[in-house]
Amino acid sequence: MRSASEYFEYFLQPGEFQFSDDPDVRMRTLLGSCVAMTMWHPQRRFGAMCHYMLPTRGSRRTPELDGRFGDEAYLMFLKESVRLGTDPNDYEIKLFGGGDMFPTVNKTGKSAIGQQNVTAGLGILALHGQPVKASHVGGEGHRIVMFDLWDGSVWVKHQPKTEQAR
Repeated sequence: MRSASEYFEYFLQPGEFQFSDDPDVRMRTLLGSCVAMTMWHPQRRFGAMCHYMLPTRGSRRTPELDGRFGDEAYLMFLKESVRLGTDPNDYEIKLFGGGDMFPTVNKTGKSAIGQQNVTAGLGILALHGQPVKASHVGGEGHRIVMFDLWDGSVWVKHQPKTEQAR
């Protein structure tokens, strides 16, 4: 494990997208019902992370892409990978989050937003023919996610809702 002085750390807030071509970077975020997608290029050792809040913006589209929405965050990744002259299919994709933060409240029969976010992320990747190398999604509670660009490792600490109540 590297010491903190050996890398630069980005903390992603909800709705943020970060792409770096510097392998000495760690990206980190905190997720509840939101989803983080990590994309890592093993040969060039750079990549991206997004922290999206909702599956899509729907019909309220604008020309500018917005990382708050899963479909647009993925398009931001495609745009950056092409800008750097890389093939999006050469990246390892991992998906995290989508926890149900209020399981006792959601009695409508409709999927909780966390599950909607997970379904959207998996659907976007399937549509583009990109396999998910690893995931830790759904369930209850929040997750802390750390992504190291120097080796592609993703570390997840899951705090289930039952443990949060103690």
